[in-house]
Amino acid sequence: MKKFKWFTVVCALMLLLTACGSNSSKDSADSGETIKWKLGHLADENHIWHKTALKFADLVKEKTDGKLEITVYPNNALGGETDTINSIKAGTVDMVISGETLQNWAPKAALMAAPYAFRDLDHVKKVVEGEIGKEIEAEIKEKAGLTPLYYHTRAPRNLTSNRPITKPEDLDGFRMRVPNVPLFLSVWEAAGAKPQVMDFNEMFTGLQQNVIEGQENPVDLIYSAAFYEVQKYVNKTEHVYSWIYVLVGNKQFESLSDEMKDAVLSAAKEAQEYGEELFETEVAEYEKKLKEEGMEFVEVDQDAFREAMKPAIQKNLTPEQYELYEKILEVQ
Repeated sequence: MKKFKWFTVVCALMLLLTACGSNSSKDSADSGETIKWKLGHLADENHIWHKTALKFADLVKEKTDGKLEITVYPNNALGGETDTINSIKAGTVDMVISGETLQNWAPKAALMAAPYAFRDLDHVKKVVEGEIGKEIEAEIKEKAGLTPLYYHTRAPRNLTSNRPITKPEDLDGFRMRVPNVPLFLSVWEAAGAKPQVMDFNEMFTGLQQNVIEGQENPVDLIYSAAFYEVQKYVNKTEHVYSWIYVLVGNKQFESLSDEMKDAVLSAAKEAQEYGEELFETEVAEYEKKLKEEGMEFVEVDQDAFREAMKPAIQKNLTPEQYELYEKILEVQ
């Protein structure tokens, strides 16, 4: 009889511990508790992504009557982009702002920043909001385990340096940083540089200590990261027009009630519009600000860079990726 009582007590304790350990969003919502999400990204507090993310968080809180709160962490405070995505999978972080890095899970995401795939920002919008964009989003959701909520178009990526670079021949031996994107490594090698992968938050020190001689990014990130303190030239390669997603873990999103999902998606739509307004008004100012900080903008032979990179693009994309690349080129 004593053994039976002891067994009953142990079982009751185990059930209690299991119940206490459950911390899913749906459990929190059902119990009336506030659900708390963490969103990490690499830009600083003055960047469009951060301002829009704060707006999104406010909208979500408002539309869910405070039942879902999102805290935004800029400056890689939760780790680099890849680390943050891994943390989402582990359940310690919930949201991230990410772009072509997603190809490490979802290969079609490589097309989000394929060199010279897009003519301009209008071309980008037509692709991301059309069938090709839906195809890329579906693969990200399936293979990366992340649900895109809204997106930002990005200013074109340009190469920065401490000497003018106007043609591929000027890149001979040039040590530059690229993100963890295999295609970027290949195209810059084909153009004559010596690219190396480095986390964004290590770049300033790398440039300062001459570990690398240059890097490539849109003007907004060049400014927000204060690269003007360690770089003299913005070489207008404009090699990549692209977009970047604001994403949430599939598990986190699916654990919400239908009502809360609708609220999040509604907030995302409004945040998208808000971000576009900021982009139009602010990005135009970054070039001016960089010039005021002493950076010089250099016109380059973009056709020469395009031709130098073309063989590497075809070689490094899979047949499926290259077929998608050609479809993008055809979008009018």
